[in-house]
This record gives sequence, C-alpha cells and structure tokens, in this order.
Amino acid sequence: MITTSVHAIKTKADEKNITLNIKFNRNIETCFDLKWTEEAMINILDNAVKYTPTGGTISISTTGYELFTRINIEDNGIGIEKGEVNRIFQRFYRSPKVSRYEGVGIGLYLAREIITAGGGYIKVASEPGKGSVFWVFLPNSKEKT
Repeated sequence: MITTSVHAIKTKADEKNITLNIKFNRNIETCFDLKWTEEAMINILDNAVKYTPTGGTISISTTGYELFTRINIEDNGIGIEKGEVNRIFQRFYRSPKVSRYEGVGIGLYLAREIITAGGGYIKVASEPGKGSVFWVFLPNSKEKT
C-alpha cells in the first residue's frame, strides 16, 4: 500500500526534485481497506509534495505497536500555523496562505474520513517554515478500537 501510494506521487516529486525517503517494515500487519486507504495516503502525500519546496525531502516510515501501526509522513515544507492545524481536516478549508497552490481543500478531509471509518486516526504536528509530520494510525485487528 505504501509503495503504491508513493508511486502515485513520484512524478510530481521528481518534477520538484524532492527526495523521497522510504523506510518501512514489511513484516508489520495491519487491517485496512486497500483501495480507500491508498486514496487517503495519496491525498496526504500529494499535499506533502505540493507544499514542499523544490529540492525538499519527504520521509515515509512505519512503526508497529500492539494495537495500531503508525505511518509517518514527514516533510520540510511550508508548515501549518498552530491555529490552523485542526482546521486543515475540515471540508473545503484552505489557509489564505496557500491560495497560490492548486486545490479545493478536500484531500485531508477525505483522508481523515477514510482512516476514521477504518478504525484509525490521524494526528499532525507542524511548524511554519520547517515542515509537517502526519501520523496515520491503522488498527492491527478488524475490531474497531
């Protein structure tokens, strides 16, 4: 799923000379809807490419825990203002600071809806001018937690 998601944004990343660092444990097993979770991941990765400057870096990694698997997507892009971190998951929300970038403000909303519907959740930390990290937590069993 991670490989397919990264492949979907690779051309855009290459056009901006963005380095993609991928490190994940192939032995981690988690439960998710493949089609929809890929869509959620592509939305998050697409934003990382969009808001990371030319020559930047995006890192994707995984960590397994007892109940969840965490997927980290970290960039050194423009970052998100502290007051907007919770708003970025609202449908059609776009910061006035990103009006020059393409988009309508639906990608992160859909990503959160998809991950939540599958029993997972998303967290984010960001610092303007330094980048963002999105943590996607997927359940390790079919039981909703």
